[in-house]
Amino acid sequence: MDKEEMRALLEAVKNEEISVDDALLKIKTAPYDDLDFAKIDTHRGVRQGAAEVIYGAGKTDSQILKIVSHILEHGESSVLITRMNKSAAELLEENGIPLFYHELSKIGIAGKRNKDCSRGCIVIATGGTSDIPVAEEAALTAEYYGNKVVRLYDVGVSGIHRLMDNAEVLTRANAVIAVAGMEGALASVIGGMVDVPVIAVPTSVGYGASFKGLAALLSMLNSCASGVTAVNIDNGFGAGYTAGMINKMRSEK
Repeated sequence: MDKEEMRALLEAVKNEEISVDDALLKIKTAPYDDLDFAKIDTHRGVRQGAAEVIYGAGKTDSQILKIVSHILEHGESSVLITRMNKSAAELLEENGIPLFYHELSKIGIAGKRNKDCSRGCIVIATGGTSDIPVAEEAALTAEYYGNKVVRLYDVGVSGIHRLMDNAEVLTRANAVIAVAGMEGALASVIGGMVDVPVIAVPTSVGYGASFKGLAALLSMLNSCASGVTAVNIDNGFGAGYTAGMINKMRSEK
């Protein structure tokens, strides 16, 4: 929907030719912008409360540049990019697009970065240091949407006293993200300690029989602790986004 179509729609509401609810429905279902190789959902923020996020893996650097430029030129102040290669980040910066880039997690934030990360509290815990790249994808995603994030890294069950020493930190959370590879036991342990939703993120960290995260995923799906829900292997973004939605709902009570 371009500016002229939007103006005409607002005029129709003003003249009582269309109801506010019908106008809102038209805005929510407005068509996408077709770039040939990508169809930009410019009205996702209206429908879902958050604008479209770019999944960088599999896209060329120039495709990412064109998508980011289009989104920024059509009303968004920033764009979140996941699984972004360093070369794509360098290309955006070469073209004058302000960019925050975190190489470990491959998260990029083009445009204006949200500095207000004060809503509620999300705790992100990892089994080991090797799980941090996925945890940081979750953390930076949650912070992008304005959530306060507390990082609790390397507190796996092989030295469970490290987790128990931080039990008070866990109790302050509105949601907990448990990131672990190997057998993925961390999520079940945390699930038995807290009274808030636990989002389990299996990682591809582990030796051969971990099957690149499948063993941890199955452990988390079969958790005996109530309130544990699992996302896909290495899906830090999905966990961070969902935890942010939970945190927002609990913070607005």
